Amino acid sequence: MAERIPKHSKKRPASEGDPDEGEGDGTKLPQKKYFRQRDMVINEIALASPTRPEEYDWSQHYPAYFPPREANGSSGVDQAQPTKCVEFADIGCGYGGLLVALSPLFPSTLMLGMEIRVKVEEYVHRRIQALRTQNASKAVDEAGSYQNISVSRMNAMKFMPNFFRKGQLSKLFFLFPDPHFKKRKHKARIVTSTLLGEYAYALRVGGIVYTVTDVRDLHLWMVKHLDEHPLFKRMSEEELKDDPCVECVMKDTEEGKKVERNKGDKFLAVYRRISTPDWKEWNGFDPIFGSGEGEDADEDGQ
Repeated sequence: MAERIPKHSKKRPASEGDPDEGEGDGTKLPQKKYFRQRDMVINEIALASPTRPEEYDWSQHYPAYFPPREANGSSGVDQAQPTKCVEFADIGCGYGGLLVALSPLFPSTLMLGMEIRVKVEEYVHRRIQALRTQNASKAVDEAGSYQNISVSRMNAMKFMPNFFRKGQLSKLFFLFPDPHFKKRKHKARIVTSTLLGEYAYALRVGGIVYTVTDVRDLHLWMVKHLDEHPLFKRMSEEELKDDPCVECVMKDTEEGKKVERNKGDKFLAVYRRISTPDWKEWNGFDPIFGSGEGEDADEDGQ
């Protein structure tokens, strides 16, 4: 006789199995179906951040490049001036498609994906660990070693200056960000006038910002704010034709692939960080009392 299953008991669907099942020696890539998360519940307490960039322990992300810190927090290396630092930042990296695509193209450049969703961040972490294990025989700076990419759970809209020094980054990526359709939620968009000031602080002069979305309204919003900011200038198609990152941002992210499958539109806008315009330079307050020229002018006017 077949075993009778109580009515209150439900068999677990195959798609809801154990995310650790089958990983074995750590070489098997994680499966996305176990790490879906659509809600944006944020536990600010769990989002630990340093008070300044020099205090952050990068050895947990890039063990091949940074020695582990001792119990007292010191690594024996001057943390104020590390020999290597993160240069590419993917804000809202999703499932890490861009990081994995860029890693072999820039094998000696450190890249960090920033993701606020717990399960998604865990997926990217396991994905990178599996890729590193699969390619353990490769040299640290060799293409395909994946030692140069990592992911961190953080709120970039609040804590970005806590992780990156002034002018540290050379590339910033905003790919398929949340459009926040409702007008009252527009202030929560990842590109605003206020946030662009922080991005300009972390991005070095000559650095590049890449934005891609499938929502035309959001594209126009980001272009408007970037066009209005004095420290960003839009790059032409001619300037971008030899940039290997352009193809990656358009085709290698999970969202980009989904839009392509659905035959949707993708809108690209790329900006270069420029130096402060001369007319924006501050030369101090005007003197309280008029200069000699002003006094002569007053006398002439009398």
